Amino acid sequence: MEILKNILDFSVLDVIDIVLVAMLLYYIYKLIRGTVAINIFIGIVIFYLFFLLVNTLEMRMLSNILGGFMRVGVIALIVVFQPEIRKFLLMIGSTNFSKNRSIFGRFQFLSSSVRKNETDASAIVRAATKMASTKTGALMVLERNNNLDFLVETGDQMNIELTQPILESIFFKNSPLHDGAIIISNNTIKATRIILPVSNKKDIPSHFGLRHRAAIGITEKTDALSLVVSEETGQISYINNGAFVIYNNTQELIEKLKADLA
Repeated sequence: MEILKNILDFSVLDVIDIVLVAMLLYYIYKLIRGTVAINIFIGIVIFYLFFLLVNTLEMRMLSNILGGFMRVGVIALIVVFQPEIRKFLLMIGSTNFSKNRSIFGRFQFLSSSVRKNETDASAIVRAATKMASTKTGALMVLERNNNLDFLVETGDQMNIELTQPILESIFFKNSPLHDGAIIISNNTIKATRIILPVSNKKDIPSHFGLRHRAAIGITEKTDALSLVVSEETGQISYINNGAFVIYNNTQELIEKLKADLA
């Protein structure tokens, strides 16, 4: 009877509570998907469920010990998930209310239609391949959900339609625009000569310079993707979530870019 009474007491506020928690968990999953943090998150969930079980069974000593960890756990979570928390806050703060877009458009899983990214991955990879053959250094940042307008002021705003020749001309060694990174958003070159935050990771191989560190840094702090052409070796590096993505050939790189931009 008690269980039936609890079910009957289920209100509209309870439904809203469940939906908000589901939305929060969804965005947490999006932020840490494909990173080491996903394993830490699963461990925390298992620990919390075990704590609830112990508490329900009224095992007082074990409950007090685990409860002590839970009380200081918030500080530990902030330290462990600092990059992911930064991304989450940036995702919320980068919502552009000036455009005719509903706030619920940010929560794509509530909508039957998903906003499509029109960025031409083939043109980007073809341009990178051409630049790699001449060892022309390049750093391209591809915007996804996080708005990168806060970086535009560090360079020159452009708003040029993306094409392979345009990309090659920007990074041409005698071009005044080749220094720094470019930001690509929905098949538009939003800005050039951008200064990016540099990663402080200690495990980056020493043969990678500031261009690669900057590419890693922006993908650590936002959900953007980075494509780097090395000026020394002509190697093309694809970086997502602060890590190098391995690919076997140009076509596979195009497919990976398309999948991550979708």
